[in-house]
Amino acid sequence: MTKKKSISASKASLVLFLCQMISALDVPLDSKLLEELSQPPTITQQSPKDYIVDPRENIVIQCEAKGKPPPSFSWTRNGTHFDIDKDAQVTMKPNSGTLVINIMNGGKAEAYEGVYQCTARNERGAAISNNIVIRPSRSPLWTKEKLEPNQVREGDSLVLHCRPPVGLPPPIIFWMDNAFQRLPQSERVSQGLNGDLYFSNVQPEDTREDYICYARFNHTQTIQQKQPISVKVFSMDSLNDTIAANLSDTDVYGARPVTERQPVLLTPTGSTSTKVELRGNVLLLECIAAGLPTPVIRWIKEGGELPANRTFFENFKKTLKIIDVSEADSGNYKCIARNILGSAHHVISVTVKAAPYWITAPRNLVLSPGEDGTLICRANGNPKPSISWLANGVPIAIAPEDPSRKVDGDTIIFSHVQERSSAVYQCNASNEYGYLLANAFVNVLAEPPRILTPANKLYQVIADSPALLDCAYFGSPKPEIEWFKGVKGSILHGSEYIFHDNGTLEIPVAQKDSTGAYTCVARNKLGKIQNEVQLEIKDPTVIIKQPEYKVIQRYGQVSFECIIKHDSTLLPTVIWLKDNDELPDDERFLVGKDNLTIMNVTDKDDGTYTCIVNTTLDSVSASAVLTVVARPNPPFDLELTGQLERSVELSWIPGDENNSPITNFVIEYEDGLHEPGLWHYQTEVPGTQTTVQLKLSPYVNYSFRVIAVNEIGRSQPSEPSEQYLTKSANPDENPSNVQGIGSEPDNLVITWESLKGFQSNGPGLQYKVSWRQKDVDDEWTSVIVANVSKYIVSGTPTFVPYEIKVQALNDLGYAPEPSEVIGHSGEDLPMVAPGNVQVHVINSTLAKVHWDPVPLKTVRGHLQGYKVYYWKVQSLSRRSRRHVEKKILTFKGNKTFGMLPGLEPYSTYKLNVRVANGKGEGPASPDKVFRTPEGVPSSPSFLKITNPTLDSLTLEWGSPTHPNGVLTSYILKFQPINNTHELGPLVEIRIPANESSLILKNLNYSTRYKFYFNAQTSVGSGNQITEEAVTIMDEAMASRQVDIATQGWFIGLMCAVALLILILLIVCFIRRNKGGKYPVKEKEDAHADPEIQPMKEDDGTFGEYRSLESDAEDHKPLKKGSRTPSDRTVKKEDSDDSLVDYGEGVNGQFNEDGSFIGQYSGKKEKEPAEGNESSEAPSPVNAMNSFV
Repeated sequence: MTKKKSISASKASLVLFLCQMISALDVPLDSKLLEELSQPPTITQQSPKDYIVDPRENIVIQCEAKGKPPPSFSWTRNGTHFDIDKDAQVTMKPNSGTLVINIMNGGKAEAYEGVYQCTARNERGAAISNNIVIRPSRSPLWTKEKLEPNQVREGDSLVLHCRPPVGLPPPIIFWMDNAFQRLPQSERVSQGLNGDLYFSNVQPEDTREDYICYARFNHTQTIQQKQPISVKVFSMDSLNDTIAANLSDTDVYGARPVTERQPVLLTPTGSTSTKVELRGNVLLLECIAAGLPTPVIRWIKEGGELPANRTFFENFKKTLKIIDVSEADSGNYKCIARNILGSAHHVISVTVKAAPYWITAPRNLVLSPGEDGTLICRANGNPKPSISWLANGVPIAIAPEDPSRKVDGDTIIFSHVQERSSAVYQCNASNEYGYLLANAFVNVLAEPPRILTPANKLYQVIADSPALLDCAYFGSPKPEIEWFKGVKGSILHGSEYIFHDNGTLEIPVAQKDSTGAYTCVARNKLGKIQNEVQLEIKDPTVIIKQPEYKVIQRYGQVSFECIIKHDSTLLPTVIWLKDNDELPDDERFLVGKDNLTIMNVTDKDDGTYTCIVNTTLDSVSASAVLTVVARPNPPFDLELTGQLERSVELSWIPGDENNSPITNFVIEYEDGLHEPGLWHYQTEVPGTQTTVQLKLSPYVNYSFRVIAVNEIGRSQPSEPSEQYLTKSANPDENPSNVQGIGSEPDNLVITWESLKGFQSNGPGLQYKVSWRQKDVDDEWTSVIVANVSKYIVSGTPTFVPYEIKVQALNDLGYAPEPSEVIGHSGEDLPMVAPGNVQVHVINSTLAKVHWDPVPLKTVRGHLQGYKVYYWKVQSLSRRSRRHVEKKILTFKGNKTFGMLPGLEPYSTYKLNVRVANGKGEGPASPDKVFRTPEGVPSSPSFLKITNPTLDSLTLEWGSPTHPNGVLTSYILKFQPINNTHELGPLVEIRIPANESSLILKNLNYSTRYKFYFNAQTSVGSGNQITEEAVTIMDEAMASRQVDIATQGWFIGLMCAVALLILILLIVCFIRRNKGGKYPVKEKEDAHADPEIQPMKEDDGTFGEYRSLESDAEDHKPLKKGSRTPSDRTVKKEDSDDSLVDYGEGVNGQFNEDGSFIGQYSGKKEKEPAEGNESSEAPSPVNAMNSFV
């Protein structure tokens, strides 16, 4: 019992497998296996059931089958055996059942009409073909008939009958003329399904004598022609004339016009009809109506809707076409013909019948001895088909008995089959509309297991993907399949594996550790077999840099990246697609190793670009969109509407925005009357607006154009609109910018800005210029001028006010009254100089000057201000310059004082003051002399340190370039610097002013000193200059150093120390970049000389060092590469006398009251920086001391 259940359980999978293996419809998976297995016959190819043949060619009736052993073939004709050996015209192809009937060598096709059936037989059973009905095609000639001409009244309906000969298959009908041109068809004239030509109403142009119906027989490729039909259409006038000439009673045929008629159906006739169609066919329903005007046809389904997606209207909606009809399409279909006079309708009752169709067709059944099975044959139709069974082509009722077989209606049940139970069964389902015939074999086999998958087959799978290891097998009974991993592995089971019925082992998520050998074992009661396959897991291909969305302007260059990472054992190929198609064959597309570059981008390059990376195991892709933007295309179809005297509406159609939305439209106009060819800005509107109301001026011949603007730029201008000339009118406005300014003391020059051409508002533009002296009871004096923008009034008093106005006029009249402006006649030079000039010296660089204003009447013009001329006469502390440079300060308006900045201390100056107007300057006031007091001196011009000894240094210096007074003394400060750059105690020495050198003694040997040097006057100390120097070693140490310096160990030690210093410097540099302080700076901060700390300028409080460079400026020892001259001289740059050099931030600017902007102080000298240090390279002696 257990064995039986096992066989039954495996039956379905075995049947499924063998159906795939040996079905006539599927390609076998293993041809060697199929050659070894016995198989009943299976029909693989046959001719159609209804086979219409060309009587002029040989008849070929196909019948092909396969089986093991190969089947033999036989035929029946009209239900009886067809002995082909007795008919010389009939042959059968070798190894085939296909018949060839030789018609071309004297045979007659009509002699072989009939019903044929093929049988393919071997030792396992017999399969039969369908009943194949052979009929030769026919294309008979038209029967001769006498056709009378058709005479018809205009507006009446007409049907031209075709009545083609009955052919096989039915012919295709069409109407043509003698020139073989198809006759035109329309809603009024059309061809029906039966081939007749229908006229809903005839017109005079329908008159012709060559209405010819043609029948085309496709099988014989022949066309038959009917005799031409003549149609003559009589108009009502000509018809009345003819009838009146032959009949006396003309009342009946009065002169009636063509009368309109309501619709009448020409086909189908009556109010109802029926139609039967088979399931799956095309349903064609037709309604053609007569009437005048030509009726329009409409279709409805009563009680339902016409099926969507399957309904079509043809022949000007006269034909309703429903494809692939089903029983649900049965019902009443109504056609309605309607014109303005009424309607007519017809109801067609449609019934959909059905030839048999399969619900479950029988399938081949492969069983093992002792197994059970079933063949099921289920079909449907309308009416319901009957089911009958045959065994090996014989009705099952009279076939040899098989105790394992039981027929139960549409099912055959098999129990405990044996090898003798093998047979081919036929199921026939038939009703009045057709039949279905299906062959299905039962093949009983007993076979030991076989594995069809090749041994040691290698499977390569991407990590984290499913791995499918095949174990294609065959056996009867169906073998059981087990899988093992490795040679001595245990049987595989669990949720991490999926075992398919066809033997395939699936690892849903394969990992690296899944790599290895896998063994498949197949066993049934007849034996056992195994097979080993190999599995390798590969790294997935990944796009690590995907292409990105790009927006590029037209004619630019763009690149898409596609950088990949892949398994080293796989060879990837990269393919680029555009819009899922190949890249254009264009040299502008450059495909690199990991990118795609498009040169000179155009609009057609817009789209989606996809990078596809393929290996033998996987494929990945990434896409990016390229949007090509450009300036918009110009608008078009400009139209002017609503033309009024002062306005018009302009509309346009925008051009292509080229992927960048239009933000606004700019409207420009051209005045073809006054300025042809020049375009002017009119207005602009948002990009969503395509119409605008434009304000117009009179007497302008307007043309407009529109420019579209987007983020990329402006489009080309549109084509100009039509021209629009506005009517003339008085000027709306007067000239602007009217002025009256005299060019000479005795004239008045009146100027204005002329009106533009479009502002003239009409022809004959002129200007009325009027003037009169202000505050004098005078009448207006006027002149009218044209084509000028200036008028000169002569003989006026000097600098008196005038009232002025300029009015525009043209041929139609004056502009509105203009407003008045005030002008003045010409100016003359001032007559007097300012008096009571006083100077108040504020400090050594700043003085204040006062004066009395001159009477306004003496200015004789517009007061521009006062000018102070001043110059240095003599420097009291040195020889005066030969060149005297006068400086001028102008104080605008009616000012009576001003500040003189940038003066040199301890100097003698002179100044005078003059008044100025638009004409020029008046006479100068008497020169005023003043003297500036002493100031602090500049820094000494140089400081040089020479003759270093063990304990002394010699200092030499130059006097300040600008003493700014009488020097009283020099101040020298110095302090030692030890090896760690710490500063020692500060020593100060005062030196008489007449000295220029000093020898410092009792200094420490081999010690670096820093010196600070400045000059003093009675006012105070000037800027200091700094320098550093080193005393030398004693001779013994120097000698010892020389000896050491020649030793190899010392050289190596020095290199190591240098390397260590380099590392320390790098660390310090890193700390400095991070914002931290370093020890040297902290020590300098702790020991810095308070007197040399920079001070804030405002309150004198001590400041901080502002940068590393400023820290090192005064405290670092000399370095190699310094820019200081080799004689250690620090030179002071020469000064100049410009105002910018005096006072902090002074740049020569002044406030409105004449005061100088900024603080007034002596010139500030910069302290020397590292550049003042020595450029001499340190000797080995100095280097040695620096490390002690």
